[in-house]
Amino acid sequence: MPVTDPLTPPSASAPQRISPAVWIMIISACFILVLAFGFRASFGLFVQPIADANTWGRDSIGLALAIQNLAWGILAVAAGGLADRFGSVKVIVVGALLYAIGMWMTANVDTLINLHLGAGVLVGAGIAGTGFGIVLPLMAKLVSEKDRQWVLGLGTAAGSLGQFLIVPLAQQFIDWFGWSGALNAMSVLVMSIVIFVMPLVKVSRPNTAAQASIEKEETFTEVFALARTHMSYWLLTLGFFVCGFHLAFITVHFPGYLTDNGFDPKVAAWSIAMIGLFNIAGALVSGFLSGYLSKKIILVFIYFVRGILTIALLLLPLSLTSVIIFSCLTGFLWLATVPPTTGLVATMFGTRYMATLYGVVFLGHQLGSFTGVWLGGWIYERSGNYDAVWWTSVVLSFVAVALHWPIQESRVKATLNPAT
Repeated sequence: MPVTDPLTPPSASAPQRISPAVWIMIISACFILVLAFGFRASFGLFVQPIADANTWGRDSIGLALAIQNLAWGILAVAAGGLADRFGSVKVIVVGALLYAIGMWMTANVDTLINLHLGAGVLVGAGIAGTGFGIVLPLMAKLVSEKDRQWVLGLGTAAGSLGQFLIVPLAQQFIDWFGWSGALNAMSVLVMSIVIFVMPLVKVSRPNTAAQASIEKEETFTEVFALARTHMSYWLLTLGFFVCGFHLAFITVHFPGYLTDNGFDPKVAAWSIAMIGLFNIAGALVSGFLSGYLSKKIILVFIYFVRGILTIALLLLPLSLTSVIIFSCLTGFLWLATVPPTTGLVATMFGTRYMATLYGVVFLGHQLGSFTGVWLGGWIYERSGNYDAVWWTSVVLSFVAVALHWPIQESRVKATLNPAT
C-alpha cells in the first residue's frame, strides 16, 4: 500500500494512508499552533492589570491589541509570500523570535509607544509567522485532497486546544508572578516553537522537483490575477472580516465584561478557556463536514447562529450558567470558520500559492479584529459598557450570512491544474 511522500504533491501520489513520517509533521505543526494561539488568546487577561499599573484606560490597551491584530493581518500576507518563496520553517523561526521579543517588551512596558510596539507590532508579526496563514497551508500540502479538510480541521482544533490549556496557565502565572513576571515567563516558553518546527524542514522547502511541473503551468502572477478579479474570493474576504470582529472583541473584552458584571477574574479566564475547549470539537466537526457538505452553507450556518447566541446573551439574565452556556456554544463555532474558509481558497486556486492567497483573506479577518478590539475599548471608555459593540456584532453576523450566500465553490479557471 503506498504511503505519502512529503515532497510529492498529494494528488500526484494519491495515498491511501498517511505515513508515520507525515503524522510526525502533522503533530509538530499542531504543537506550533497550540503555542502560537494559546499565548495570543491570553492577552485579554492582561488588559486590566496593565491599565491599572500604568493608569491607562482600556481604550489605550485596546488600541495596542488592535494594532497587534492589524499587524498580524498585514504581515500575514508578507509572511505567506515569503513562505511560498523561501519555505515555511524560516518564517516560523523568525516569527517565534519576534513573538518572544514582543511579549518581553510588554512585560517591561512603561510608555504607550513601547506597548504599541511590543504587544502591538512585534507580537502581531510573531503570530503572523507562526499562525494559521503559514502552518495550515503547510499541513494541506502534506496530504491528499481527500484528506485536506479534516487535516485543516485538526490544525484549527490545535489552536483551540492551546487556548484551553494556556489561558488558565497564564492566569496562574499572573497569580504567582504578577502580570509582568507572567509575560516574561511566556516570552521564554513561546520560543519552544522552534523545537517543533524542526521536523517540518524537509517538506517546507519551496521549488522542489516534484512541484516543478506545477509551477510551469501556473505562475503566482497568473493565479493572483485570477483571485483579484474573482468576486467569490472577495466575498469570502469580506465575510472573514466579521469573524475577526467577533473573535477579537470577545477574546480581549469578554473578561472585562464579566468582571464588570461582578464575576471573579478566574471565571473570565475559564470562560475563554471553555471557548477554546469546545472549539476543539467544533473545528474537528467543521473540518470533517467541509469535506462532504457545501463549505459556504457551513459558513452561513455558523454566522447565523453566532448572531442568535449574542442576542440571547444580551437579553437573558446574566449568570454563571448563562456565561458557561454562551462560552461553550460560542466555542463550538469559534474557529469553525477556518476549515471551510481555507478549504474554499484551496478549492478556488489550489495549494501552490495558498499561503499568500489565504494571507489576503486573513487580512480581511484581521481588519475586523482591529475594529472589534479598538471599537470595544473606545466605546467602553465613553459609555461605560460594551452594549453598542455587542449589538454591532449581531448586525455583522447577519451581514456575513448575506455575503457568503452567493459564493461559488468551484475552480476559478479550468486550465489550472486540477491536481493541486
